[in-house]
Amino acid sequence: MNKLGLLLTLALAALPIAAAAAPAPAPAQSVRVKIFTPQGNIVVALDPKHAPKTVANFLHYVDTKFYNGGTFFRAVPRFVIQGGNKAREAPSDSQIPLEDPKVTGVRNVDGAIAMARTSDPNSASSEFFIDDGAQKFLDGPPGQPGYAAFGRVVSGMDVVRKIARLPVNGDQLVIPVEILKIERVR
Repeated sequence: MNKLGLLLTLALAALPIAAAAAPAPAPAQSVRVKIFTPQGNIVVALDPKHAPKTVANFLHYVDTKFYNGGTFFRAVPRFVIQGGNKAREAPSDSQIPLEDPKVTGVRNVDGAIAMARTSDPNSASSEFFIDDGAQKFLDGPPGQPGYAAFGRVVSGMDVVRKIARLPVNGDQLVIPVEILKIERVR
């Protein structure tokens, strides 16, 4: 094989690696938020075009500073990190109707942000999670509801993975990671 052929072969072989390392593209017409933690920051592009109710709900909590001082309290490596502000949650918090991933097209891929809920598909309020790896089953099997994904991490997946691998008791972080604040960014 000549030098040119060898260089082309090596360049083509490296393409999947380079593509995997690139940050996820932001959804068109996205709104970005930055999650500040002592472990580092996470930037998420929200998708109001495909998940408008879920994004509006999340931004309501961001804009009212509800998450400031909250925590990431649950972590399962290669699954999710879950956060919210348990100290400010109330039984009267409004619950939002599920925007199912099978309908919106916003899937639980690596780095997706989605609403946490109980077994009632319309029970999501303020708690959210970030997928640490693709979680296709969270999109729901045919005929069953999934978990409402509404955006994707565009910067800071290293922080998500670091949090997901901190010491846990069961699936609860031994020392929860503080959410210093979440705010909109340009």
